[in-house]
Amino acid sequence: MKTIVLILALAALLPLPAWATLQVVACEPEWAALASEIGGDRLQASSATTARQDPHRIEARPSLIARVRNADLLICTGLELETGWLPILLQQSGNSRVMPGQPGYLEAGLQVPRLEVHAQVDRSQGDVHSAGNPHIQLDPRNIARVAEALTRRLIELDPAQAAHYRARHEDFARRWQAALERWETRGAPLRGLAVVEHHRNMSYLLHWLGMNSVATLEPKPGVEPSAAHLAHLTRQLQAQPARLVLRAAYQDGRASQWLAEHTGTRAVVLPFTVGGSERARDLFSLFDETLDLLLDAAK
Repeated sequence: MKTIVLILALAALLPLPAWATLQVVACEPEWAALASEIGGDRLQASSATTARQDPHRIEARPSLIARVRNADLLICTGLELETGWLPILLQQSGNSRVMPGQPGYLEAGLQVPRLEVHAQVDRSQGDVHSAGNPHIQLDPRNIARVAEALTRRLIELDPAQAAHYRARHEDFARRWQAALERWETRGAPLRGLAVVEHHRNMSYLLHWLGMNSVATLEPKPGVEPSAAHLAHLTRQLQAQPARLVLRAAYQDGRASQWLAEHTGTRAVVLPFTVGGSERARDLFSLFDETLDLLLDAAK
């Protein structure tokens, strides 16, 4: 029995045969979409969450455990975003290849400059991530950085297909840079625009576009707004007006709509990730849709 276990363990460390298809599980839809861009038909990518789910909180379902058990690569945002469910998922999957620290695990959040890193946090502050704000995907420059790291990791796991991954990455990077230049030109009128966020999950988007967050609907991260807090925000916005109230597709819209109606702002629902709207079907249309929604609401 020990011999069989040793053989299986050694086999897991060997490069994949040329005919194999990498099994990639992403914690969030944006990384599954990115893996498909870089890997093409050399991999099968799926996401543990959807755009309609809060990525902080999901259930480790048996079907998801089975997918992770069979995965060659697990790519997650990290930065404590998935701490409520990923450790359980990894433990129950029993897949040593995709444990943190192994080649089969890639933490996207460590590949980018992080915003809102906190030296000290405690539970009284709410759901604060000490390693930095984990919602990195709404800055397209971060997508490019993760794409480079992902390409290197795919080549490490599947060296026989190195030329394939490099070629697809070069093509993606060329198209992405052209789109980035177009998005930044289109987004220029948004610079300096004051907004309210439901949760501090738009920081990278606002930083990229030069927009200004003046308040959040949540009194503390992860704590839903009370009537008293909404009344406080109404008074605050009389002194420091905002133009838009932003929320992600997975968040309840009642508070943002109430605030918009009582302050003269406009409530905007952003797709937040791939699949968050009918149009946002891939990474490119995610940013096309996001800019269209912002520019239309800011008129």
